[in-house]
Amino acid sequence: MPGGHTTVIQRVLERRGQKPPTSDEGTTATVAVMVRVLPPPKALLAFQDAPMRAFMEQRVRPDMLDYDSVADDAEALRRFESEFRPVVLTDNPELIRKIRARSAQRAPYILYVAELDDSAEREAGLAAGADDCVGRRVSEREFEARIGAARRIAELEAVLRITLAENRKLSATDDLTKVASRRFFGKHFPREVERAGRYGRALSLILCDIDNFKKINDTLGHAAGDDILRQFGPRLQRQLRKGVDWVARIGGEEFAIVMPETAYEAAVAVARKLRAAVAGAAFKPVNKTLQVTASFGLCGMDRVPVGEPRLAERVLKIADAALYRSKNDGRNRVTAAILKGPAA
Repeated sequence: MPGGHTTVIQRVLERRGQKPPTSDEGTTATVAVMVRVLPPPKALLAFQDAPMRAFMEQRVRPDMLDYDSVADDAEALRRFESEFRPVVLTDNPELIRKIRARSAQRAPYILYVAELDDSAEREAGLAAGADDCVGRRVSEREFEARIGAARRIAELEAVLRITLAENRKLSATDDLTKVASRRFFGKHFPREVERAGRYGRALSLILCDIDNFKKINDTLGHAAGDDILRQFGPRLQRQLRKGVDWVARIGGEEFAIVMPETAYEAAVAVARKLRAAVAGAAFKPVNKTLQVTASFGLCGMDRVPVGEPRLAERVLKIADAALYRSKNDGRNRVTAAILKGPAA
């Protein structure tokens, strides 16, 4: 589906809460904290020359790098494969080539230590795949600076990797409720509509909103509201088909339930079951017991039409209008609409 459809969905969702952008200053501070609390990067010292190995073991202090020291290629590769080492120090260009030849998602920072600090030997190390070269007899100050640069790069790589993994997780999952996020819904609901249209399948969308949620927050406090939200998303998900239907939090107390290959009548039955599941058992916010209800609006399609521009937007608007009818008609009810054909 064209990217514009996702943009339209995001516009429709604009009235739901949006997080403020993070400033560069905040990002810098966060990275600084992460780097500070990370343990020293794990390193591998792999020197064929025994005197060189002993010399390097003395020069590389524990506060600089947490390292293992080995004497031959086979052991170095075995250690490297058993546990990734973001920094490698070696005097062996062949080992550098072997490490670089191995397909891996992560690449270490390799510092080649040359016995003779001349241009030919430095070129040999760089040609083999080293990131930097240093002579054996270099001053202590320069050696520490080279190790410091290797460590900083390894630390920043680790922070970037952790941050990317967390961002992927957070962008897909709502942190409070553990269901799909608003961003995930905006990206993947149009894809569900496109897929259903491509194969001529049914699809239904339910929107639900917790009734009188502001009153709950005002009366019991936001901690109680958060507790209800934590319990609400999973309670919905338990009524649905595992691995097929999915729930997303698209606003403060508003959720979307996407049901692939579910026609209108079946979706109405599910919506009624969801309403009963919410109202039928008390929630337990901040060690209290509270009856909670929710209103539901549904748009169902027995067969998703093919090629209609902005169909996902239209389905969302129909479900949204049905939800507001439920709210206006007294709450704690289901209002449903069926989409039979293309827009006029």
